[in-house]
Amino acid sequence: MSQADLLDQDPVFQLKGSMLAITILELTGNDLERLDRQLASKVEQAPQFFANAPLVLALDKLPATGSDLDLPALMALCRKHGLRTLAIRAGRDDHIAAAGALDLPVLPPSGARERPLEPAARPAAEPARPAEPAHRPTRLITTPIRGGQQVYAQGADLIVMAAVSPGAELLADGHIHVYGPLRGRALAGIKGNPEARIFCQQLGAEMISIAGQYKVAEDLRREPLWGQPVQIALSGDVLNITRL
Repeated sequence: MSQADLLDQDPVFQLKGSMLAITILELTGNDLERLDRQLASKVEQAPQFFANAPLVLALDKLPATGSDLDLPALMALCRKHGLRTLAIRAGRDDHIAAAGALDLPVLPPSGARERPLEPAARPAAEPARPAEPAHRPTRLITTPIRGGQQVYAQGADLIVMAAVSPGAELLADGHIHVYGPLRGRALAGIKGNPEARIFCQQLGAEMISIAGQYKVAEDLRREPLWGQPVQIALSGDVLNITRL
């Protein structure tokens, strides 16, 4: 085999899994002017969270009949507020066609069962890769989390034994426990686990989220338990905050 052949077989890429906290903007009406005003108000509450945030536009809750959706205008509106559209979630043929014209990926509607991919045939002798463990040991952090830091507990719960500063971000596939003031962002159950919970000794968060449902600081400050020890759980689409 020549040197050129050997060089051609040398891998130039790797396929790796990754986790991103992606915001889902679920539309229930096709009124871009009203969306512009309401989105501007929401972004004003937590500008750092929304800045260049990856976004999925969920169109599957729009009425089955009604005015045509201007998808390019909708994406431009989102970009105006710092949100970068990565894909849409849709079931209507016209929405799927509009996404195709923009070369935009389409995800299945909420609650829909995804179709399994049909991989190319593999040699029968190739051993199957062992499945990744469903749960990993709890991740324990004993030092304060400063602004700008991000801590992720993949496949596990996250325990922080110190304060979480504004601008810091906690991410966990399971529960999040903060034995100190929580002043940054906490996102539990980020891969869609609705049973995940958030516990903290002092609620002062910029944002909390469980399985994609979230509240920002302006909403949280209206809570009677603001500044108190609380636990946060998801009931349906509602985040319930109760005293510890």
